[in-house]
Amino acid sequence: MWMSPLPPGPSEPPLIQTLRWIARPIAFMESCRRRYGDAFSVSFVGFQRPMVMLGDPEAIRALYTESANGLPPGRKLSLLPILGADSVLLLEGREHLARRRLMLPPFHGERMRSYETIVREAVQRELAGWREGEELAIHPRMQAITLEVILRAVFGVTDPQRRAQLSERLPALLDGTASVGLQLRMLLAPRLTRADPLKEMKRQLVGIDELLFAEIAERRAEGDSSGREDILSLLMAARFEDGSAMADRDLRDQLLTLLLAGHETTATALAWTFDLLLRSPAALARLTAEVDAGEDDEYLRAVISESLRLRPVVPLAGRRLASELEVGGLTLPPGTDVTPSIWLTHTRADLYPQPYAFRPERFLQSAPQTYGWIPFGGGVRRCLGAAFAELEMRVVLETVLRERALAPVSARAERVTRRNVTFSPRHGTRVRASARVAQPRRAPEPVAA
Repeated sequence: MWMSPLPPGPSEPPLIQTLRWIARPIAFMESCRRRYGDAFSVSFVGFQRPMVMLGDPEAIRALYTESANGLPPGRKLSLLPILGADSVLLLEGREHLARRRLMLPPFHGERMRSYETIVREAVQRELAGWREGEELAIHPRMQAITLEVILRAVFGVTDPQRRAQLSERLPALLDGTASVGLQLRMLLAPRLTRADPLKEMKRQLVGIDELLFAEIAERRAEGDSSGREDILSLLMAARFEDGSAMADRDLRDQLLTLLLAGHETTATALAWTFDLLLRSPAALARLTAEVDAGEDDEYLRAVISESLRLRPVVPLAGRRLASELEVGGLTLPPGTDVTPSIWLTHTRADLYPQPYAFRPERFLQSAPQTYGWIPFGGGVRRCLGAAFAELEMRVVLETVLRERALAPVSARAERVTRRNVTFSPRHGTRVRASARVAQPRRAPEPVAA
């Protein structure tokens, strides 16, 4: 049995704690904070050790700035069979840092701005299919947009037939990974059955892999003279410090990683942002006026920061301690599984007055505190695509608000539901959409050569 002076936590059996976490995760975390404070231990089915949740930014800083801290075992449990052993999400130590250095440049600087046109075109194609006054769920519409963006900007698929096949097969795979039922089966399978809970997804992956390897082979045949700027092409041209390139399997693993990490999360963040805006008429009016003026995006950026604060899509981003963690009277031994509770950190009244209110204005005067605002995690494992995701959100919000007037279908704000590791709007953010008089769009800034 795991014996250590960990912070106190709920006394219920692991099964009860697991069910509370899956059914009502925010209520579970809030009740723990009220009773135990900023640090508490939880026990979930399928894990041999308790896990410590943190809400204090200084403790999170200490956790994330120690680069030797590893991954908790739960991450590999369901992701390894899908993403593959070379996924940057699953590698540790030098191998992780080598992949990260290779993959970071395409997601930063002026090169990233070159994808803005792709995002805008994807939004406009989606909006063209919205009927006047129809009732629709925003979340699946945003998923369609973010999938197209990934297929074009990340995968760079230009063959119409291959893109159509991937557009059909990838959503089924993603829906499977988002299933709470799958999460339960993964936790319980070792105890209850020998059946492989990932059997169907592995079957789906066979066909997807065939398409991805065909795309990679075709790209290699084109050589370096193709002039493509999609992320797959950039990764194929990149070199490790020893001069070697990524192998085909390595590239495939990173493509699926970027798909899993960038598709569902960005679409969900957009759905939450629309829900919050539609419940805040003053914020919506101010943002719409800014979009129509086309002179600045300061308030748009504040809206996104506040939405990611109040509705963090991924609730946990943990580590396994490589050495003792000591901060603020808390001492945790090596080997402890520790995770920031992003929701609890983002709703601290000392950091955010009126923490449960949607107030984008709080971010107009100053940038978010580094370890008090962690929707993308932190440290050497901070999300590679964070800047890309925020760019995508800005373009989507700007384009939709310029061309459509949205009204909520229900007077009640969306409740949180789980889609595997993400917190999603239970009903998909249902709205009624009508056309607006098109406003002239601000010309994008030129992209440096």
